[in-house]
Amino acid sequence: MTVPHTDVRTDPGSFRDPANRVFYADGEVLRGLDARAARDWRALSASDFFPPLLAAGKVCGTEAVEPARFAAAAGAQWAAVLRHERIPFVSHPYEWSFGMLRDAALLHLEILRAALTAGFTTKDGSAYNLQWRGVEPVFIDVGSFEPARDGEPWAGYRQFCQTMLYPLLLTAHLGVDFQPWLRAQVDGIPPEQMRRLFTGVRRLLPGVPTHVHLHSAMQQRNADAASGEVREQLRGAGFSRDLALAAVRRIERLVRRLRPRHVRSHWADYQRTCSYSAADRAAKERFVELALTAAGPPGLVLDLGANDGRYARLAARYAGYVVAVEQDPAVVDEVYAALRADEQRRVLPLVMDLADPSPGGGWRGVERAAFATRARADLVLALAVVHHLAIGRNVPLTQVVDQLADACLPGGRLVVEFVHPEDPMARRLLANKPAGLFPDYRPDEFARLLAARCRVERRVELPGGTRTLYQAVVGG
Repeated sequence: MTVPHTDVRTDPGSFRDPANRVFYADGEVLRGLDARAARDWRALSASDFFPPLLAAGKVCGTEAVEPARFAAAAGAQWAAVLRHERIPFVSHPYEWSFGMLRDAALLHLEILRAALTAGFTTKDGSAYNLQWRGVEPVFIDVGSFEPARDGEPWAGYRQFCQTMLYPLLLTAHLGVDFQPWLRAQVDGIPPEQMRRLFTGVRRLLPGVPTHVHLHSAMQQRNADAASGEVREQLRGAGFSRDLALAAVRRIERLVRRLRPRHVRSHWADYQRTCSYSAADRAAKERFVELALTAAGPPGLVLDLGANDGRYARLAARYAGYVVAVEQDPAVVDEVYAALRADEQRRVLPLVMDLADPSPGGGWRGVERAAFATRARADLVLALAVVHHLAIGRNVPLTQVVDQLADACLPGGRLVVEFVHPEDPMARRLLANKPAGLFPDYRPDEFARLLAARCRVERRVELPGGTRTLYQAVVGG
């Protein structure tokens, strides 16, 4: 007799589709399916199109396991249970760059096109159905596949527009960063909001007439109609799977042509314009490399304030996985493109303001986990970031130290660079602040605060004399 696991934790973001739920047990990522979803899974796994997607890594690794091992809610039994590969680090679309969101959208459309050709479709079109292995997107919502029915439109079209196409149009056509818009609305940008942004000659920009204005008009026209009525109308008008496939191909061509209208930031040239000498840079790289190898290879490294990804790449030589966080979307896009060209699968670049990191979001604030909840690392790199938070953003120095220490797992290592007040980069920030506003921003005070939270193992002053590097064990 199989005894079901009792230590089962349901994913708080997996509740919108009652036919299948993601949960965790014994460190495994699992998906419970009801009877209908189980039938769809059996058909999917026996299809010609799905196994090649699995083999190519475009869909997350999935296999069936014994359902009796895992009890469903209220002691019921799942009709089937699937085990998925574990994604190295879960991120959200509002943490991605333009290129990342576009490539994720293109993968989603590629998978949908293959599914429609084989007589299947996807119930959803959400950007949250994709994750990353480094800079390789992967589709994770296996429970979204179901047999297609003639005369029915793609059920995920609205989600796709709101969470992928519309954000891309914002940045491509208006030069507006989409990340704050997606972060503010877990379901994405509604067509009614987009319609108000694209008026006048903007109405004629690529993709806008059909996917914004026509979509918005159709939503309003059918607002009071039941979904069954709409489907019957489409069948009567001769809507077919071939037409749906042609529509997907048109969207795919549109997305592929979109390019970001980024305003070039001074951070894009930071390595060239910052105050490091060649000797400083060489000493800094030696220090970081020694920290990465001090206690065996770290599993997860966070590079906070990664800029052009120089040290994230260095960390990837030794770490299992690196999450490289940078505030500027244009810089992250450049890093992503470079990593993608190198087929780097161990560095994930993300757009993040460390003074305003991603909070919990969605239903009850837990549907999308906060960055601080997801990001606890074996080793944290905080290189040339403290002065930006303490001076640039007026965060008390003690709280900056707490934030960096809290990003480490207990016993994890923190590698932090303190930029002295007399350093040219710190002086540039101080020039825009009232005199005497930061009396505690001093090397001795930073060293004291760091020692209160960590055991300092190494301390090196760079040859230029205005920057100090620390390697510390958190909680040591």
